[in-house]
Formats: sequence, C-alpha cells, structure tokens
Amino acid sequence: MLRGMRKASSNWLGKAIMAVVMGVLIVSFGIWGIADIFRGFGQSTLAKVGHSEISLNQFRQLYTDRLQQIGRQFGRPLTMEQARAFGLDRQVLQQTIAEAALDEDARRLGLGQSDDETMRLVFSDPNFQGVNGKFDPQRFQAMIRQFGFSEQRYIADQRRVSLRRQIAGSIAAGLDPPKTLIEALSRFQNEQRSIEYVKLDAAQAGAIDPPSPETLAGYFDDHKTQFRAPEYRKLSFVLITPEEIGKWSDVSDEDAKKLFEQRRDRLGTPEQRQVSQIVFPNAEEAQAARARITGGLSFDDLAKERGLSSTDVDLGMVAKSAILDPEIANAAFSLPSGDVSQPVQGKFGVALVKVGTIQPGTEPSYESLATDLKKEIATERARTKVAELRDKMEDERGGGASVIEAAQKLGLTPVTVQAVDRSGRMPNGQLVTGIPNGLDVVSQAFNSDVGVDNDPISFKSGYVWYDVLGITPSRERNLDEVKDQVETKWRDDQISARLRTKATEMVQKLEQGGKLADEAAAAGLKVETAAAFKRDASPTGVPSATIAAAFRTAKDGVGQTPGSGGTEWIVFRVTDITVPPVDLSTDDMKRLKETLERAMTDEQVAQYVTRLEKDIGTSINEAAFAQVTGANN
Repeated sequence: MLRGMRKASSNWLGKAIMAVVMGVLIVSFGIWGIADIFRGFGQSTLAKVGHSEISLNQFRQLYTDRLQQIGRQFGRPLTMEQARAFGLDRQVLQQTIAEAALDEDARRLGLGQSDDETMRLVFSDPNFQGVNGKFDPQRFQAMIRQFGFSEQRYIADQRRVSLRRQIAGSIAAGLDPPKTLIEALSRFQNEQRSIEYVKLDAAQAGAIDPPSPETLAGYFDDHKTQFRAPEYRKLSFVLITPEEIGKWSDVSDEDAKKLFEQRRDRLGTPEQRQVSQIVFPNAEEAQAARARITGGLSFDDLAKERGLSSTDVDLGMVAKSAILDPEIANAAFSLPSGDVSQPVQGKFGVALVKVGTIQPGTEPSYESLATDLKKEIATERARTKVAELRDKMEDERGGGASVIEAAQKLGLTPVTVQAVDRSGRMPNGQLVTGIPNGLDVVSQAFNSDVGVDNDPISFKSGYVWYDVLGITPSRERNLDEVKDQVETKWRDDQISARLRTKATEMVQKLEQGGKLADEAAAAGLKVETAAAFKRDASPTGVPSATIAAAFRTAKDGVGQTPGSGGTEWIVFRVTDITVPPVDLSTDDMKRLKETLERAMTDEQVAQYVTRLEKDIGTSINEAAFAQVTGANN
C-alpha cells in the first residue's frame, strides 16, 4: 500500500490528490476524537468492560493476529473486506469483550496463579516439546514468534487463560447431560438401515438418435452460459520458503554434533517409575498403616479401606521431574521396585509411597538423532535466509521491479502461468501445473489486476510474490467451437430424462405391490443390496443422496434418487430398520456424553458471560471499531 501511495504521488496530479486525501483523514480523526469525548470514550479506547478498557492498539493487535492466523491456515492472506463478510470482525470483538469480562471477574473474585504454576503449564505443553519429548526453549520461542507473541506477553496471556478456565470450571461443575438426550442422540447416530436397489443406466434409456442441426442449435441457445469461455489470466510468481531453501543434507556432522553436545542432558530419556501414594493426616496414622502393610495387608486393599479409587492413588509412570512434591519424588526414586516407603512429610500431608515398575533412563546417541538435529539446523538457517530474501525482494519491488525482474536479480526462479481460469484449469481443460499444493495464488490473481503491486502471500513459513501479466476476458463461444461438448450434454440430458421416467414407473408398480426382483428381471437389471449402514456411511456404489433418502423412507417403502453423474438413476426399497439398544457404559457413549458436556459447558459459560457483561457494564466505541476493521474505508 505504501509503495502504491509513493507511486500515486510521484507527479503533480497525484501529489494534489494525496494532499486532499490526507487532509480529509486529519479532519476525520479530529471529528472522531471529539465524538469519542462526548460518548465517554478516549481517542485510544475501543471498548469499556467494567473498569477495564480495551485500547484501540490492543484490539488492532488482536484483530491483526487473528486474521494472520486464519491466513496461515488457508495459505493466503485474508483481507479486511473478506473478514467483515465472514463476520470475523464482530466475532473477535465479542471474544475480546468476553475475555475482558472474565478477567474483571477474576480480579473481583481475587483469583490468582503463581509464576511456578504458570511455568509448569507452559513446560508441560506438548506443542513445545522437542525431538526428545521434553520442553524445547528454541521451539517455544519459534512458535510464539510465529503467532506474534513475545515471551512476556505469552506468559501473561496464559495466566489469564488459566484463571478464566478456573471460572468456567466452577460454572460447569456438576453439569450432566440428561439420559433421555443421550439415548435420543445415540439412536439417531446408530440407527441402521438396509436396502435393496437397482441402477438404471444409459443401456436402459435405449438408443438416442443424434440431434438435428436445428435441435442442437436450439439447445445451445438455451444453454449458452454453460459453454461460455471463462476469463483467463496470465500470471507470474516466485516462491521463497524454508522448505525450498533449507536442505538438511547440507548440514555438516560437525555442526550437528555441536548442537548434540549442547543438548545432551536434555536429549536422553529419564528414568520413569510407576508411583502410588496414600496421604494421611499425620505421621502416626501413616506409621500404623505401614505396619499393617508389613504385616501382610496390600497397598491396594489399604487404599480401598480409606475409600480411595485407583485414580486417587496412582500417579502413573512418571519421571522424577514430573512429581510436583520434591519430598515425594525423592522417596519414590530411592526405593527398589515393590517397596513401600517410610512416612514422608510432603506438601499435602504425610504419605506412604509405593514403587512398581521401573523403566531405566536411556543415554542418547548422536547417530540416532543426527537427522533430526540436521533438519532443525537447516530449518533455522533457512528461516534466516528467507527473512533476508524477503527484505531484498521487497526492496526490489519497492524500486518498481516486476516479480520476474526481482526474482532473476536475486537468483531465484520465477514461474509463469500462461493462462488459467478461476478453477485452476488451462484452456485445454487440464489443471495448471507448476503451482505447489496448498498455494492459492490463482484466486489471489483473480482478485487483483494488471499492474497492481500485490502484497506477498504467506505460505509454509515463507512468502510468495505474484504479478498479473494479462487478462483474457470471458466471452461467448459459438456453436462450432463447442459442438462436441454441446452434443454430449444434450445426449446426457436425454438419457437422464428417460431414466427418470422409467424409475418413476417402476416406483409406481412397487407401491402397488410389485416386487423389485420381478421389475429388475423384466428390465434386465441386477438387484443389489446395502446392509446395516448408518446415516454417515458410504457403502460402495451407493450415492449419498440414496443414503439420505433411505433414512427418510419407512420400512418396506420405496424411493428413487439420481445416481453417479447425470446418466444413472437408482430405485430402492428399505428392507430393514435396526435401532441398537443404548449401552451407556461403552466408549462411544462415553465420548458422546463428553461431547454433550462440552456443549452444555459452552452454553452455560456463554450465559454467565452475557449476564456478567450486563452487570459490570459494557460499551463499544463503534467509530473506533470501524476504524480498526476498515468498515469506514
């Protein structure tokens, strides 16, 4: 955009226009500022939630981060116009206000979280684990940078998220989906149907005589838009990604071994133990319990006597660092397998600790990790190289160079697509080649124009620059150009119409008491079956339209649906309907219950936040919101 402004103001007319535009902007900002004062907002405040203010810059950062995240997911940037069309602007605003309301509530309730607990949550996040399964500081820094966070901002954000979860957990405590709802959903999901069916295809339609010239011309006139030549665009692009630049095979063993030595202590697998503990209110009870164990009482039976379940006692197979209480950890990792400790004074009481299976730690070898280490080094070097090339490419583009000129000057290889339509096909109907999977440069080119200085597309941690070099407008083709296509389409329509008529006649006979086997034999068709399928099933040879129709049809009822393509029709009869009994103890039912619990929790929290926002007071500076989201442009 800045390059465009510089170009626009390079002559006397452009300078005059830009002066007027900037003057209007200055006046507008002044008006908005005065209006905000009268509305109770400061110039930099976008919304007020209770005693908290959401600043213009704060929301701009959040909104920009969100659009960039979505852009990375789709492999192309999301414009503000597109974001508003999808309603993302209001979604982000409501989410930000809801979070601020919960933060206000956390302060009102006096909730807090220690630095140690916050760091524990960060260290245990699997997203930040390296090749050895442990927290990797480099990976942590790289990932939070990718999403626009500094370390301090991320830690602070995670603390707020944790406090919000405490509130949400309290609100949702005790929610239990009704048994009737679970059973109804189970029956809907697990109901099974069986059908017998026949497929009518082109053979049943009979011979289709070629159309006369007049018939073909009339059909073409009625369906011209289907045969219209699409708009084509010529474009060029250049791709810079770590994957394209970085090659792990180019990393020397010397460099990889140096990194290995730096991380040797963190690359090994620590010793792990199966640890169980029972906590007592005092040392006397703990000592008495240990005496009973020495006398023959099992650890598990002692736990049952005290009303403890296995989840209350078993800490699982854990490393020493994973046990939060240092005293318990020291005791557990000093015992032989099968032994029970003396009473241990821990943070939460006096405990007896038992050790089960012991898995020794492993010492890493360079050979086993060499490839992963080299890939990591190559990727990091490539990121640096990508950043350097990005800056150079932007400098070249800022100087007026085209994508092809800039790429060639930097030793990169540009790709030129001579002609492509919106669907990614060339004039011969084939998919265009040379564009990597996941790179949606074609749709971006169709949102641009010849001579437009386009912003680069984010792609696989890199960038893609593109230019539209030419546009071939859409046009109406004449009949001679597409005669074969028109005749094929006319023939398909004739076949489809005949098959639908035959299918309707067959259904009428079946509804009057006829048998599908007899009708099939008379038409020279084979009766096929699909048994015990659910609503979301895809039995071989049965289109989804037939599956959906079968679940709308009563037992022994008949129906018809289109088949695959335009020259097939299906006639079916429902032969069986089975509704399995509901067993709430199965894993599927447990997952269904968990899904319903999450939905009920979300609804309960949403209602709580809505009431909270009303109670503490919420107001929005619509002018500032429009400014950030581009709605007033």
